[in-house]
Amino acid sequence: MSPRIARRVPRPRDLRVESLPSRLPVFPLGGALLLPRGRLPLNIFEPRYLALVEDVLAADRLFGMIQPSDAKDDPDPDAADDDAPPALFRVGCVGRLSSFSEREDGTCSISLTGIARFRVLAELDGPQPYRLLSVSYDGFGRDTDEPGEVPFDREALLDALRRYFAHRGFEARWDAIEQMDDDTLLTTLSMICPFPPAEKQALLEAPTLSERARTLQALLEMAGHETDEDGRPHSA
Repeated sequence: MSPRIARRVPRPRDLRVESLPSRLPVFPLGGALLLPRGRLPLNIFEPRYLALVEDVLAADRLFGMIQPSDAKDDPDPDAADDDAPPALFRVGCVGRLSSFSEREDGTCSISLTGIARFRVLAELDGPQPYRLLSVSYDGFGRDTDEPGEVPFDREALLDALRRYFAHRGFEARWDAIEQMDDDTLLTTLSMICPFPPAEKQALLEAPTLSERARTLQALLEMAGHETDEDGRPHSA
């Protein structure tokens, strides 16, 4: 019997937009933002998403993260269907399952490394219990390139972040934050800051890293100056 040869699955840095699949299983999750080169830890316990993880482990290890959208094109309360899947935003991010740990109860924890953003073309029917989309990467061809230098006001962003964390009562390892390169800083802060889903989506859809930096700074400044109805700052 000939020895079994393990199939090599490309690592995130080896992937290019043109090699990514046009049919993509997705995990819709509000408030969970995956960006290119970011790492997103997830706990998987629902049977349909355990099936998704099992299927992608046996294939290319790729699936998409996308947020549900509350907006409806033509809301009709008389036609409401509680069993209908939620509408989705039109842009998500495909990631590679880069770590996997199974628990004794059958659930698992995974880590997903972001590769590139995608645009939803259509939802596809099929026998799988999870959602499957037809997607396009048009307009996101540079997501797999090395980011290089990012022109933005780093000090102004960090000042806004300090005010935001102080306002929210968050603690931070400032030495580690200040040592991050620009791309890692922008990606990490965009993913971990607890902004509402629509604001997370604005960060995802920012055309360039510079625009993402400006959007992030604006969100930090607005959240850092929120007040109660009586004009006092919110307490954390």
